[in-house]
Amino acid sequence: MKQSIKQQLSPPASKAYFSAKTVVSKLIQHGHSAYLAGGYVRDMILNRPAVDIDIATSAKPEEVSALFPNSQQVGKAFGVVLVTEGPATFEIATFRKEHGYSDGRHPDSISFTTAEEDAHRRDFTINGLFYDTASETVIDYVGGIADCNEGLIRCIGTATDRFTEDHLRMMRAIRFASVLDFQIEAK
Repeated sequence: MKQSIKQQLSPPASKAYFSAKTVVSKLIQHGHSAYLAGGYVRDMILNRPAVDIDIATSAKPEEVSALFPNSQQVGKAFGVVLVTEGPATFEIATFRKEHGYSDGRHPDSISFTTAEEDAHRRDFTINGLFYDTASETVIDYVGGIADCNEGLIRCIGTATDRFTEDHLRMMRAIRFASVLDFQIEAK
């Protein structure tokens, strides 16, 4: 597996960010690892306004629900819980690996895993990033920082594997290229 790259990055000062940091801190205080994940991290690197903040954690869905009693399990089969803190609602997902995609869209099953393996199951390098709120550091296991800086949409692993797993990813690649004014990697 690729060695992780870490890069210091100061977050934008927003109520949603500080609420997310509160959620992450609570998870960490209870013995779990937790990071901001995906598009929010990408948008911070690109200095773009972010709409949603997702959180990835080692806490299992029932542990998240126990820590946040008003939460809603919206994707228990995929380890996803919605938590509202202050003015924002966050999708909190347990680090996972996905197995089989018989319908070309959704995994047949999941298993819980590490942050690094979670990053490797994601679609594009620019979405496989984590942000450690305590150290204000981006954690990159997949080359997403470089691809953000180069303006490149690149699949994690092989494009054939990523697109066979979830056919919608082809449309997501085009949308990201259009919205971000990025190029899609030739492979």
